[in-house]
Amino acid sequence: MKARVTQYTIAPEGEPIFHERAYQLTIDDQAAGEYVVVRAMDEDGGKLEIDPADWPALRDTIDKLIGDCRS
Repeated sequence: MKARVTQYTIAPEGEPIFHERAYQLTIDDQAAGEYVVVRAMDEDGGKLEIDPADWPALRDTIDKLIGDCRS
């Protein structure tokens, strides 16, 4: 067995993980290969609105998760 990170939560510093500007980034797999899912934690559910100030952290985390996806 080996532990593996498959999810990150990005939120404004000092705010809870359910903050309206928080995001969950997850490696998922529905038996056709791994991919990255980005979820906004706002009340719109499914609509992804990205504040330009949030983009660097999102981009860096997405790049890391994409690199960690298994073929």
